[in-house]
Order: sequence, then structure tokens, then C-alpha cells
Amino acid sequence: MFEFGRDLRKIFAQARESEDLGWVELIGVDLLKIEARREATDAGRVSCPRPFQTEWRAAALWRDHARRAGAADSLARADRCADSLVRTAVGDEQIAVAAVSRAQGLMLRFDLCGDPVHLDRALQTVNAVAPPRKARPAAALSAVHARISARRARLSGEPEALLDAAALMDVARHAGATEDVDLRMDAAMLALEAGVLQRDVRLLDQAGRDLGELVEATSPDHRPLTRARALALCGAGLAALASVAGHAEAQVQGRILFDAAADQFTPDHSPLDWAAIQTLRAGDDALPMMVLVQAETLTQGQGLIVGALARERRGAREVALAETLGDRAGLDTLERRLHARMAAAAPLDWVADQLVMVEIMLARRRLGGPEPRSLGLILAEAAGTAREMGVTVLAERAAALMGRG
Repeated sequence: MFEFGRDLRKIFAQARESEDLGWVELIGVDLLKIEARREATDAGRVSCPRPFQTEWRAAALWRDHARRAGAADSLARADRCADSLVRTAVGDEQIAVAAVSRAQGLMLRFDLCGDPVHLDRALQTVNAVAPPRKARPAAALSAVHARISARRARLSGEPEALLDAAALMDVARHAGATEDVDLRMDAAMLALEAGVLQRDVRLLDQAGRDLGELVEATSPDHRPLTRARALALCGAGLAALASVAGHAEAQVQGRILFDAAADQFTPDHSPLDWAAIQTLRAGDDALPMMVLVQAETLTQGQGLIVGALARERRGAREVALAETLGDRAGLDTLERRLHARMAAAAPLDWVADQLVMVEIMLARRRLGGPEPRSLGLILAEAAGTAREMGVTVLAERAAALMGRG
């Protein structure tokens, strides 16, 4: 995505030695993988002057590659680097840094593939470490604890758990983690979900202000991915506000923000970010079908949450198109394709296919076909699997289909 001249290469070399890894947003996912491998190799050399720090950087780069590419092997490499940090850590500061690295890997695994057991293990890792004396590692430990707690609270959906998680976010900020972009993003997401759950416009407004500040603070020339993620969350917030308050203008503004997020980078720069934004835009009928096909192609076969969402959105769009055309044969073809691939599908992909299967049943009924059979059972099983995996968005889509049935 970026061409580096002589001066930029010099800046790039200096950035490699910095603890601030924001520069990785400027390089493509393939170059990021090369950088992660280089750091991991250097960490294993006898001649490495700072092996612990180099291993830490390798773990962070492998995590970022996994976050952008959805690569299972990159997640595994990040875990191995974190395990090495845990084994070699000396003193309370390094022990805390190693625990944070391991917890971040487990949290990312949940974010990518679901399964709350990863959050449980991450929380155990953090709780097993005494807070270090130095402020910086103590703030990092507090921040990752707050981010894990936020995810667990959002899964529970309980107002008290959401309040407790928000309090931990405040504690982390006061501990010195004010510059942690991921913490700020998670805090805004927590306020957003709490606002939707409680139908509280004030919380939604607060989330919007927090995200707006983050957008303003991130330059598209220096932090394009952070900016895109914040814009996408702003769009989601406006869509939620439109749903809660019946605000049509907010819905339109949300779509504009989704489009702005998609314009921040190309699909090959961060495939998962791009696919995630397209699934958020999938409700826009003006979005070309080929975009959803590309999003599904980029994420398929890896057991990813984004992959399952792209799979379900693309299938729902195909069903809607066939219904609009009155194409009963087309619906039959879609059903056969689903049956053929469901047996070998990963759990979340199976859930996505079940939801599309129900869409087919409902479309047939609207076209004068028979009343769907076992629709409630299919949706209950799909929703149950989605909840077990901690993917509430798919469970909510199953509930919405139940209402339509």
C-alpha cells in the first residue's frame, strides 16, 4: 500500500526500535508478517542484546498480523512468543509484561474465533500476577484486565456487570493507560452496548463523543486502521441510536461513516478489517453483491466470527434476490449448496448456514410455498451454539428471524 523511499526507510528502521507499534498500520499485511518473523528470529539469537524486549515485540507483531489476516498460525506464533516471555521473565516488571502479552493473545483469539473459555484463561493469567511497582507495566496490566472484564460483561448483558466493567475502565485510565487506543475503543464499545441494552440515548451519545475524539486524534496518514475502526464503531453507534430513537437521519449518517471507514485502506492492507466493515455495510441495498462475495472469500475456512457474519450476510442477500425475482429454483439451488457444505462447517459457519436456511424457508412461504417445519428448533439450536461461542450478534439474528417466523 505504501512505497518507501530512502528517507522513509530510515524512519522505518528507527520505528522498529520504538515501543510504540503504531507504525505497523502503515505497512501491508504481508510486510507485517515478514517483520514479525524477523523479530522472532532475532529474539532467538545468542547475540541479541535485548532478547526479552525483542520477543515482546515479536509477540505483538504476530498478534497484529493475526488480527488483520485472521491467520491461525500467527496466533499460535504469538502464543509461543508469550510463553517464552513467561518462562524467561525476571522481576515483577517483566512478569507483568509477560502476563499481559499472554492475556492479549487469548483475548484476541476470542475476538477472532469466539469461545469464552479464552477470556476465562486470560483473566486467570492476569489475576495470577501481582501489580508491579513501576507505573507503566502496572497500567498495562490494569488496562488488559479492564478489557477482558468488558468482554465478559458484554456477554452477560447484565447492567451491573456492565457498570463494573466501566468502573475498571476508569481505574485503568487513572492508572496511566490514557494513551491505550484499544482501551479507549473498548470503553466506547462498552458504552455503546450499554446504551443499546438500556435504551439510553445519553450512553449512546457518550460513546459517540469518545469515538469522535478518537477519530479526530488519529490521522489517516499515520493510523489508518485505528481511524477506520473508530469510524466503523461511530457508524454502528449511529445505527443503534437510529434503532433506539427512531432517528432516520442517524441511520443515513451511519452509512456515510461506514463508507468513510471502508475508504481508509484497501482489502489487501488489512483483509479482516475490510471484511468486517463490509459486513456492517451489508444492510445497505446499494452495496454490490460482489463486495460481500469478496468479504466471504477473504475470511472463509478459518473459523472466524467475521467469516461467519460475511457468510450469513451474503447468503441472506442471495435469498432476498431470489425472492424478489420469484426464483423458486434459485432458492432450491441455494438450499442444496448449504446442505452440501454444512456437514464440514466450523461451528460459527454452521450457525450462519442455519440462519440462511431459515431465510430460504421464510422466502418460500412468502412466495406461496408450504409453512416452514422445525423452524423454531433450527433457530434455537443456532442461537444456542452462537451463545456458547460468545457470538451474541449471531444469536440476536436468530432471535430476529424467530420473530419474523
